[in-house]
Amino acid sequence: MAANNERLLSLDALRGFDMFWIIGWGRIWHELAKLTDWPIFKWWSLQMSHCDWDGFHFYDLIFPLFLFIAGISFPFSWEKSQQKGLSQKALYLRLFKRALMLVLLGFVYNGFLKFDFDTQRYAGVLVRIGFAWLFAALIYINTKRFARILWCAGILICYWLALALIPAHDYPDAPRFSAEGSIACWIDRVFLPGKMYHELYDVSGISGIIPAVATTLLGMLTGMFIKSTQEGLTKLKKTGFMTVAGFGLIGIGLLWGMIFPINKPIWTSSYVCVAGGISLLLFALFYWIIEVCGYRRWTLFFTVIGVNSITIYMAQSIINFQFTANFLFGGLVKLFPKTYSPFLNSLTYIIICWLFLYFLYRKKTFIKV
Repeated sequence: MAANNERLLSLDALRGFDMFWIIGWGRIWHELAKLTDWPIFKWWSLQMSHCDWDGFHFYDLIFPLFLFIAGISFPFSWEKSQQKGLSQKALYLRLFKRALMLVLLGFVYNGFLKFDFDTQRYAGVLVRIGFAWLFAALIYINTKRFARILWCAGILICYWLALALIPAHDYPDAPRFSAEGSIACWIDRVFLPGKMYHELYDVSGISGIIPAVATTLLGMLTGMFIKSTQEGLTKLKKTGFMTVAGFGLIGIGLLWGMIFPINKPIWTSSYVCVAGGISLLLFALFYWIIEVCGYRRWTLFFTVIGVNSITIYMAQSIINFQFTANFLFGGLVKLFPKTYSPFLNSLTYIIICWLFLYFLYRKKTFIKV
């Protein structure tokens, strides 16, 4: 959304770009690497997987980028809610309802409706988004700009000190930033109900919500900056400031990573800075191309995905898009050598997902939480 009540197209397009990798584009690169054995595809295929522990691949950006985008949109949506004249109680109720809905959808995504509670996993992407977005929103609406910056920095520094100084009680001699020795992983082992993603920790565990709040706050600070109507602060200048800030965050993250490793599973502070910096650079790029230069026609492909992002995330666990793809394109795929089948099946899957979202888009059906 923009200050003039129009949607910020660059944000919808970036959200769609982010979700595009989730709906299957990452799998395309895996198949291309197998099909061609070309070094460039093999390298990019590696980027389409998460690091086992320390390190950073492109695929490690997808989750924090979505949180960052959710943060950018909040100052606009919050202002719009206030303009409706709702009471403070009603506004807070909206926040809690949205967070609760995201958490419940996360449970459903992980199989809650099977009622197999012995194998139920309660942690997950949507659960973390729900909690991180809620806490970041509460900080945002109850503080001013400088205090928001202090909150963001304070969260990251305190999280670093906690993980550096407090050992895991069951593995007290293990390295503090290892899966065994991290206090964040110990908290998962002791307090996280249900099944964990890994034996020693969950990739979307309890402690990681804390630095994820900082990720969301970075997005909210960006949204607040974009909303600014300060005299002389043009869209082009905003792009420049965001670019400098993005590189600055990456630099801080890389330096911090020398003593506090860049690590997605426990969402380290250095990881927040690197992922936040790249997210800011990507948004600055989309903002410059779309809002500054005015090149908009190409955005339809991503916008169709971006305006129904939660819909396609949930739909993939409910609707058998591959069955539809095989029904419509299976005969065509068989015309090609068998070695091409995995790649073509992945490609047709994406096509069907996009056509499903395009149908919703044309019908102006936008399912929001």
